Amino acid sequence: MKVLRLTAKPSRKSGTEQPGRLQMADIARLAGVSTSTVSRALKGSTLVNDETRERIAQIASQFNYTVNQLAMNLRSGTNRTIAVVVPYEKDRRQNFSDPFLHGMIGALADVLTERDYDMLLVRMDAEQLNTLGTLVDGGRTAGVILVGQWHHHDQLNAMAQRKLPLVVWGAQLPDQRYSCVGGQNAVGGRLAGEHLLAQGCRSIAFLGDRGLPEVAQRYRGFTAVLRKQGIKHDPALRKDVPFLAPDARRAVLEWIDHGIVPDGLFAASDLLAMAAIGALRERGLDVPRDVLVVGYDDVDFAAHFHPSLTTVRQPFQLGAEAMVDALLEQLGRASKAHMHELPTQLIVRESSQRA
Repeated sequence: MKVLRLTAKPSRKSGTEQPGRLQMADIARLAGVSTSTVSRALKGSTLVNDETRERIAQIASQFNYTVNQLAMNLRSGTNRTIAVVVPYEKDRRQNFSDPFLHGMIGALADVLTERDYDMLLVRMDAEQLNTLGTLVDGGRTAGVILVGQWHHHDQLNAMAQRKLPLVVWGAQLPDQRYSCVGGQNAVGGRLAGEHLLAQGCRSIAFLGDRGLPEVAQRYRGFTAVLRKQGIKHDPALRKDVPFLAPDARRAVLEWIDHGIVPDGLFAASDLLAMAAIGALRERGLDVPRDVLVVGYDDVDFAAHFHPSLTTVRQPFQLGAEAMVDALLEQLGRASKAHMHELPTQLIVRESSQRA
């Protein structure tokens, strides 16, 4: 990687030197205080009295001075940047525009800001997760929050074994050595199944990649409810699709074109549910009159979709807070892995209620 550093050059027009970027030492000289006092004042430290802090702030504002946080980190030996990594697999490339990712990344950005940390957003091939350590070892970040396990449970365990500061959003799995925060996926699947059964559905389709730990747990909770009612889930009524709208649309069209018309549908994400509703409409089927639909996540757009989407809510804000807190505990030298399952809640809207 090449880094270009720009510095001020002499003005050809005036023949005099234009000042370069103002340094903290310059602010200190103008304010008549030490550079350490300027540093404390610009951080809002109460160790500096109000009058001095205000004078330093005015000088900094007058000269458009901004703190070079990276340089301060290097000088102090601290790092207040956290990497939020969103992995993808080439054959299951979840779009960065997925509303679930928007909700989670936005919540993490807010929480990190409240904790006075910067966020470095990283998009990475899931097959390259073993390079995550370079973000920390190279000094770019203090730790890593990984949004999604994919199929790399063992790899993540190995990272935890070598003490990489790491927290993962995902499912609780056997022999888990890395800190992990996620929703109660099996409970969420159960809530969706119970609701559709209570609405009279008996032929319920499922959309979602059961090869992913979270989706597998949602499906397990969903089918457990069916079994209690003596219903064995027909393999023809499930499609293992990634979190991609075109794949969900194609799967639903295939069902209908082969004469399979379910009376209910449970999708492993809101994006899949919305794409499924669009495909049903393409074939002249109405939601909720002909097919009831339940999604998962409760992204912001779910309440404004038409029809408004019944969904299993994942608490993005609580999840972000739990992940950041777990990572900061590790940075504070806590060695025990943090496991936290967050409650899920069924939000009933128009898409699963017949008039």
